[in-house]
Amino acid sequence: MTEKENINCNLCGNNNFSIIFEAQPEKEKQFDLSEKYRSSGDESLFEQVVKCNNCGLVYINPRNKPEDILEGYSEGTDAAHVSQSEGREKTFKKTLKLINKYTKSKNRLVDIGTAGGCFLKVAKDDGWGVHGVEPNKWLCDWGKKNYDIEIKQGDIFSAEYSAEIFDVVTLWDVIEHTTDPKAVLKECKRILNPGGIIVVNIPDISSWLVRAMGRKWPFWSSVHLYYFTKKTMIKMLEELGFDIVKTKRHFQYLQVGYLAERFSQVSQFISKIACFFVKLLHIGNLQIPYYLGQTLIIGRKLI
Repeated sequence: MTEKENINCNLCGNNNFSIIFEAQPEKEKQFDLSEKYRSSGDESLFEQVVKCNNCGLVYINPRNKPEDILEGYSEGTDAAHVSQSEGREKTFKKTLKLINKYTKSKNRLVDIGTAGGCFLKVAKDDGWGVHGVEPNKWLCDWGKKNYDIEIKQGDIFSAEYSAEIFDVVTLWDVIEHTTDPKAVLKECKRILNPGGIIVVNIPDISSWLVRAMGRKWPFWSSVHLYYFTKKTMIKMLEELGFDIVKTKRHFQYLQVGYLAERFSQVSQFISKIACFFVKLLHIGNLQIPYYLGQTLIIGRKLI
């Protein structure tokens, strides 16, 4: 097991917190870093989760060190993630229409934590000049092979982009995976043109689904280092100099068969029944929208 570190709240810097979930170290021993930290990571939550008593931000503490986390993301393969590219493209076509409403022209766009580049493919087809960053080498290579898109391997800092060169920065289900969300968003602001927009999608723990499902909510996972509410995400963005122009529930498309299998995190019994009928009815590849508390936030960089 790798060494852990204790951290302060990333939003307000406070180190006074309450424990929400106790750690389960016996479960953590079953996974190596490349299994734990991947785009489609679905391992149950086995680390201690705390809530800042000052601002309410929820996060894993203690946690693996940043260099170990980045190493885990950089290694391994993730066929499960790219298997859902068709549904993701359908999702992104809808969200790109929304993004286009807040931009004057289709110039340069960058997707942070782009995985295999699915969003970049959709944006490129729509006329955008696209750029992407992804820590996992296998996913970078997959994007080049399948979409003919060059993706920089690494994170937003190692990419070393010049200041004020992008009109749009997107982070799709990414910010909760980062070791320093505030620093990432600050860097996003630096590389955005004045008046440019940032698009952040998060699993929102203020959703009624979280209250209804409790610890069985699928996004309670050790791959997620932070757990934002719409309120804490907006607060962080506004403190960094973004004006919030849009928030909405975010529906995503995935295959019925994939969703049925992933539901085992909530209930193995229901998952087995669902998988049985999916196979019986031959609907495993059917794309359907689903919602489990995801929130989309669009902010504009103040001039």
